[in-house]
Amino acid sequence: MTKTKLKYVCQACGYESYNWLGKCPDCGGWNTFAGESTAVPRTFVQTTANNNRIITLDAVASGEELRLATGLQEFDRVLGGGFCAGSITLLGGEPGIGKSTISLQIAKALADKNLKTLYISGEESPRQIKLRAERLDAVSASIALLCATNIHEIEKAIQEYQPALTIIDSIQTIYHPELPSAPGSVGQVREASAWLIRFLKDNNSAAVFIGHVTKEGALAGPKVLEHMVDTVLYFEGERTQNFRIVRSIKNRFGSTNEIGIFDMRAEGLIEVPDASSLFIQNELDIPGAMVTACLEGSRSFLVEIQALVAASALSMPRRTVTGLDFNRAAIILAVLEKKCGLLLGSQDIFLNVAGGVRVNDPGADLAIALAIASSFRENAPARKICALGEIGLGGELRPVSNIEKRLNEAEKLGFAAAVLPQANLKTLSKKYALELIAARTLAGALAKLG
Repeated sequence: MTKTKLKYVCQACGYESYNWLGKCPDCGGWNTFAGESTAVPRTFVQTTANNNRIITLDAVASGEELRLATGLQEFDRVLGGGFCAGSITLLGGEPGIGKSTISLQIAKALADKNLKTLYISGEESPRQIKLRAERLDAVSASIALLCATNIHEIEKAIQEYQPALTIIDSIQTIYHPELPSAPGSVGQVREASAWLIRFLKDNNSAAVFIGHVTKEGALAGPKVLEHMVDTVLYFEGERTQNFRIVRSIKNRFGSTNEIGIFDMRAEGLIEVPDASSLFIQNELDIPGAMVTACLEGSRSFLVEIQALVAASALSMPRRTVTGLDFNRAAIILAVLEKKCGLLLGSQDIFLNVAGGVRVNDPGADLAIALAIASSFRENAPARKICALGEIGLGGELRPVSNIEKRLNEAEKLGFAAAVLPQANLKTLSKKYALELIAARTLAGALAKLG
């Protein structure tokens, strides 16, 4: 007999206590503790002594990692070329953002290559999944369905079907019958995930775990789940916008700087290879609008920064920032006042990135500053101008990385000129059709643009 003892676990962060607490001392959440048993079933102890032997590092076999490409180039870019054998990918996102949709599309893409996929659902019936598959034109004999939550049933199905890819929708619904905790609790998610990961890696099978998110936007369940898997992907996007971004947070087999961009339509998620067309307009002839070229991993795309500066009737003027880092915007406003003489202290200032995308690239600093100055002075650029550059606290323009890739994107979309730091001119290896306006300081860039 195994002794059981009750403990209380925070369902938000996994903090454990042997007494119930109203507030979690780790994450600060209120009423998040739930009782769980500490009993651990005997079947969790596995004997693998034959495989546990010490070897030297030079004796480990190495070679090029074989990739299981999905056929969706945007998704493969984020993964680093496709799924690796035995890799576990955790895909998180808000409800309705498209996690199940893209999973079925991946299954269909693999089915077109005569590769088998096992789709395990703990939330929907086979009929519901079939209706979605018909809408996506993803019905195939190579896609098998299993509606189960018991980990032993799932293990048996994987052994019998031997799929190239296993999709579990969602990991929070899977439970181990020998654990008395309720499905979805921290203990169940941790132990069921660990059991599945060991089993899938022993069988050298790739898998996708679809995960729920909390109201704060973090993946639900214990944080250790993100450490156990090989890749963590987040689905991002506004409900009012059609585009979706798949961003890599962790990737043991590739870069974490890549993003994939999709357009959500009735027929599913459509790849967007030309992201600039989503985020900028053809004509930019209004004050307060400036375009910059952002860099995400290996791709560059143009986004439009919008600023609105208006006299405030409040004792403390408003500062509203959407799609940009608030603290970074505050620094740029301080530099504009201190180094460029713009009196913005009595103005309401609103900043936005058109299209709902979020920009974290410091190379967008110059575009933000020029957009604010344009709105404050009520003068629009006389031509299509792209601005690139990082702003220092002294008002100097610091060079940005991969300047040629950014300029190539601006030139491709027909921009007439680009404002950039003087230091970046030295690194250019070719001539561009667009005019290059170089400046050493932010004040100098404002003076050259008039």
